[in-house]
Amino acid sequence: MTWLETSTENCTVARTLDLVGEKWSLLVLRDAMNGVRRFDDFRRHVGLSESVLADRLRKLVAAGILDTVPYSEPGSRTRYEYRLTRKGWELWPAMIALKQWGDRYVADPEGPPLEVTHADCGEPVEAVVVCTAGHGALTPPKARTRPGPSAKPAGLTAR
Repeated sequence: MTWLETSTENCTVARTLDLVGEKWSLLVLRDAMNGVRRFDDFRRHVGLSESVLADRLRKLVAAGILDTVPYSEPGSRTRYEYRLTRKGWELWPAMIALKQWGDRYVADPEGPPLEVTHADCGEPVEAVVVCTAGHGALTPPKARTRPGPSAKPAGLTAR
């Protein structure tokens, strides 16, 4: 079965984009990965309306990407911080890859506004695709795709 003969009905890329593929969701995740935890801080820093932010946070919590943790300031009602779950942190390499591409192609002439470096040595980090057998970094011509265990034949579509 070739790619065009494979149904995209259960595509995991599409399912991932359903959860995090919207601009505001990715920007909320960017901020969460950089230590932002509170609603008002997200709203101020990302620059979106309360209703849109509440909707994105609700969806990310429902998907298990963010978790809520109660806190209260003295004299105030209990509120919630938003923290990345393990599932949420597993999106970090994808965020680094997006940042890496953006730094290369759309950054200001002076360079990127944020650098991510290795805590031990201070050198920049980068996202790479590697073979699980230890063959190092791969380029697209060195990778192959094939139907996976849940692949289904594509249905006939109207023309």
